[in-house]
Amino acid sequence: MQKKSMTIKRLCSSLLFLALLVLVWQAVYSLGTGPLGWWKPYALPSPLGVVRSLGKMAGNGTLLQASACSLRRVLIGFAISLVIGTALGLLVSSSGYFNRNLKPLLNGIQSLPSVCWVPFAILWFGLGEASILFVIVIGSTFSVSLAIENAIRTVPPIYVKAAQTMGAGKLSLYGRVIWPAALPGVLAGLKQSWSFAWRALMSGEVMSAYVGLGYTLMSGRDMADINQVTAVMLVIILVGVLVDKLVFSNLEKHALKKRGLSS
Repeated sequence: MQKKSMTIKRLCSSLLFLALLVLVWQAVYSLGTGPLGWWKPYALPSPLGVVRSLGKMAGNGTLLQASACSLRRVLIGFAISLVIGTALGLLVSSSGYFNRNLKPLLNGIQSLPSVCWVPFAILWFGLGEASILFVIVIGSTFSVSLAIENAIRTVPPIYVKAAQTMGAGKLSLYGRVIWPAALPGVLAGLKQSWSFAWRALMSGEVMSAYVGLGYTLMSGRDMADINQVTAVMLVIILVGVLVDKLVFSNLEKHALKKRGLSS
């Protein structure tokens, strides 16, 4: 009962904070486009205008179609990134040679903004789904590999020595000792990798998509509809936060709780 009460209090506190932000936003819009004359009404979004834009897009199905298409793309791209990134991470963590020579390259490529890969994607795959998936994969794969390598590297050496003393082979060592011990760190890294994939998706969609949240964002820009642009940005933020909270944060909490690292 006490836990439920605390949850309700936190929810009310969060809603109150959001309400205050909206009030400040409305005040800035009203003053800036009214008495102060800082901006033109079409140059600054208003809370009511954004709500109307959301209602319009939700009513004609644009928002649902765009969100579903974007989520499908990022799930496929992120799944491919997990496979390739895990293989690279295990390779770098298990070999001193590749750790010395390949890891700096992975760090360097990871520092590139995803939008840098868009010209390659268009030239190689054209304006289509393949080019968007390429941008997602290239934008998150190296983050996955570095997250896995870092999580494995931070496993206490005593765990490995104890398992080797008891006769554990390499496969058994990874499957029963190293990987379970590294799992909390891996999940924390994958949460960050997901954000890279989500941002890479937007980079791809604003350049080469015909449907999706990124395309809808650019459509608002082309129509000089600042309210639609802001509405789509809020949806992009909301989807990213929900996936982070409902999927990765819960998985991370479960892994930590299972290992007695949290209550």
